[in-house]
Amino acid sequence: MSKLTSKNNQIMHDPSEKIWTKDFFLICLSNFFIFLGFQMTLPTIPLFVEELGGNDQLIGIVVGIFTFSALLLRPYAGHALESKGRRVVYLTGLGIFVLSVGSFGFVTSLAFLFMVRIIQGFGWGFSTTASGTIATDLIPANRRGEGMGYYGLSGNLALAFGPTLGLALVGVVSFKQLFLICAILGLAAFLLSSTIRYKKVEQQTVQPKKWDIYEKTALPPSMLVFFITITFGGIASFLPLYSAQKGIQGIEWYFLLYALALMVSRTFAGKIYDTKGHQAVFIPGTIFIIISMILLSWLPSNLVLYIAAILYGLGFGTVQPALQAWSVKETPANRRGMANATFYSFFDLGIGIGAILFGQIAHWFGYSMIYAASAISVLFSILLYLRILSRNRRLQRA
Repeated sequence: MSKLTSKNNQIMHDPSEKIWTKDFFLICLSNFFIFLGFQMTLPTIPLFVEELGGNDQLIGIVVGIFTFSALLLRPYAGHALESKGRRVVYLTGLGIFVLSVGSFGFVTSLAFLFMVRIIQGFGWGFSTTASGTIATDLIPANRRGEGMGYYGLSGNLALAFGPTLGLALVGVVSFKQLFLICAILGLAAFLLSSTIRYKKVEQQTVQPKKWDIYEKTALPPSMLVFFITITFGGIASFLPLYSAQKGIQGIEWYFLLYALALMVSRTFAGKIYDTKGHQAVFIPGTIFIIISMILLSWLPSNLVLYIAAILYGLGFGTVQPALQAWSVKETPANRRGMANATFYSFFDLGIGIGAILFGQIAHWFGYSMIYAASAISVLFSILLYLRILSRNRRLQRA
């Protein structure tokens, strides 16, 4: 579809192609609750690991093992979405997530925690791959960037309150009670999602190859998101500990400001993508992220922490929905599940590698070097993006 056609479609919508249907609202609400339960554990799991006697390296491994287990399941989830349907995959993932998070409350050793985190990753891999695919099913094709921005807002609202709520609750309730609350939120997502009318998928006439574990058309944006989400591994795992070491209070405000900026950017970034393409949003967004990482590496005061949060939210909120919409743009309808699986696999891989790598960096060089390395990773994504654009131009001229 040309940019001109895309612009015309953006201006002259078919009345039947509305985004906010009942089912789209339900998938967004379900996504909100599952992300709220997840985000409440994000800054509290490192504190829980410390209580169990773990150090920075073990914190990185605990965070990383979750994302790697989700990564292993995503290709299977992508195939299952096309062969078994959206409903069974999504509900199975939500059920596993609820049971695993509830089990955190009964963990008494790091070995047990590793095992439960692996199981949680399985549930997360199934549920988030399915949820993103269901959302793309429900959004009109010519409004996908805008629609994915709105869908992403449901996770961003959870991000706005989840880490702050988790950190607030861990000061007044036990870890067991906190994790049971998170499980109840996941149960709410399960009940809501059971009422969605899922679209039937076209049955595949050709059996997938044995090593069909990714969608080729989704690789360029997926590789880019990998180098960007590496930064999130450092923020989720070590920023609360880093700010405490610096004597900076109010880390919960970082997550709140980040999420609010993320929400603001999603209200316009998707529309810009639909009308002008990823060229208009990728480099501005990544530059914001780089500046944010440099500020965190410096981190002299609360004010710098808060500015870094706003810039990171604006940057990530601009880039992520555009990359996800790009990942399914050229994908056949019966491969959307695999395209989303590919995208989220690289998303998870970035977080997992970032958490484990930064655990080692923190141990040997200190927390500030985590964010310097993060800035370099995002800079590399810009160079890779320019290479992808150059290759695409050569192919178009050929």
